[in-house]
Amino acid sequence: MKLITFTHNRLTRVGAVVGEFVIDSAGSPDIPADMIAFLNGGAPALAAMQRQIDGGGHRLALREVKLEAPVPRPGKFLAISLNYADHIAETGKDKPDYPSFFTKQSTCVIGPGEAIQRPKVSDKLDYEGELAFVIGRRCRHVPVEKAHEVIAGFTVANDVSVRDWQARSPTLMIGKSFDTAGPLGPWLVTPDEIGDPHRLAIKTWVDGELRQNADTGQMIFNCYEMVAYLSQAMTLEPGDVISTGTPAGVGVKMTPRGYLRPGQTVRVEIEKIGALVNPVIQEPDDS
Repeated sequence: MKLITFTHNRLTRVGAVVGEFVIDSAGSPDIPADMIAFLNGGAPALAAMQRQIDGGGHRLALREVKLEAPVPRPGKFLAISLNYADHIAETGKDKPDYPSFFTKQSTCVIGPGEAIQRPKVSDKLDYEGELAFVIGRRCRHVPVEKAHEVIAGFTVANDVSVRDWQARSPTLMIGKSFDTAGPLGPWLVTPDEIGDPHRLAIKTWVDGELRQNADTGQMIFNCYEMVAYLSQAMTLEPGDVISTGTPAGVGVKMTPRGYLRPGQTVRVEIEKIGALVNPVIQEPDDS
């Protein structure tokens, strides 16, 4: 199932994508309009959405709706650094002994098609194409072998980074949390449609130039290990987003530097999920 948050006629709610159509949840008392509430609804909410699909419920043309980030304001937005060996090699850093996470503030989240803003205070704007997963069950101390049970689905992320601001702090947080630095989408694909999340091609283009080309099997710490590690420290909740790291090919390591410029377009595509496409603009004067 491809779950979405979308806006149509100024009303934002949860739906599902089937082909070129959106299954509209409006009018169904069993389907919460908010994605976090929907995920909190667990199996009954998913079953209600499946009934909408099977029953030929109200459909809208996909081209007529505005896709939002699947989880527009996650409670937690965590991302792992240095999780692909080729990316570690291009940075010249050592392979980590443990997963290293940082926080992206939820106000950075934007959806597919929305503009990434190059901030007024920096021209060192960079992309990082990543697989992200969303937690579907409140959990703590999850063993690796059961971690798949708490994942609601997978989506595409772009861990947009303002490199000079990132370098100013060992936590990385500020340089990773500028407004518009968290594109997510275009939808949340449930695990049954993904299969093994560690066998997916991941690619990033800037204006048609292929910059990143890898496979999620190259991760050092896989999705389930991330869940197990994080849940030893904190309670994970439905709607929490965890981004799984980027492969080699980031702009900061290109010669000359491949920083993003206004007028460019970034496309991150992951096998079995789809493509997340965002234009780049200069931060508006009135922001």
